[in-house]
Amino acid sequence: MDLGLKDRVYVVTGGTGGLGKAAARELVADGAKVIVTGRDRERAAEAAAELGANAVAVAVDNADPQAPARLISAAREHFGGFDGILVSVGGPPPGYLADITDEQWRAGFESVFLGAVRLARAAAEELTEGGVIGFVLSGSVHEPIPGLTVSNGLRPGLAGFAKSIADELGPRGIRVVGLLPARIDTDRVRELDALSADPVATRAANEARIPLRRYGTPEEFGRAAAFLLSPAASYLTGIMLPVDGGFRHGF
Repeated sequence: MDLGLKDRVYVVTGGTGGLGKAAARELVADGAKVIVTGRDRERAAEAAAELGANAVAVAVDNADPQAPARLISAAREHFGGFDGILVSVGGPPPGYLADITDEQWRAGFESVFLGAVRLARAAAEELTEGGVIGFVLSGSVHEPIPGLTVSNGLRPGLAGFAKSIADELGPRGIRVVGLLPARIDTDRVRELDALSADPVATRAANEARIPLRRYGTPEEFGRAAAFLLSPAASYLTGIMLPVDGGFRHGF
């Protein structure tokens, strides 16, 4: 199936590792051009080099108010266009209610929520018909994940924001989509499993709750992201797609 991605230009934040990098890799593999971002300049450059000539790195923090303008400008400067953005950001620190300081809440809000809002607002101003704004969220949009209190507080609100702007931008032909990963086999998920007394048993217990009985691969997530961002998904907007092997048991 031709996804229609050839020569389309996307910004992928958090593209130096994990789910963002997986999405960027699949976009490039299908012919797209990407600006990949990360807070660490060297890691961003390494990620872009790994992706090849159709990827350019920009070292930036999602929480930086100047980030949206810089990234869209980079897309136009390097590739001559801007067709969409996938907003991905590393998860905030794990912890329970009593563990999390006000500063950690503020930092999480700036990076996970407000940074994403700024990026979406800037993208909406620049995109034309056929453009797309995507968000990497979490299964916690539907059900809180124990020990991820900050993420549980912020991701559902961002999903509501995404649904709201899908209604607002739809008449202009701009789509808004979200992806809800659960247990994808990334460094982040392995680190979370490692917080338990027995990481192997924790993983086995999690896999037992997944109908497909395994963690997803980053490549599987990346392919789902590439499809949702592509013209092949042109009639899909305002949706939150679980990429979770059936982990969510509701409809």
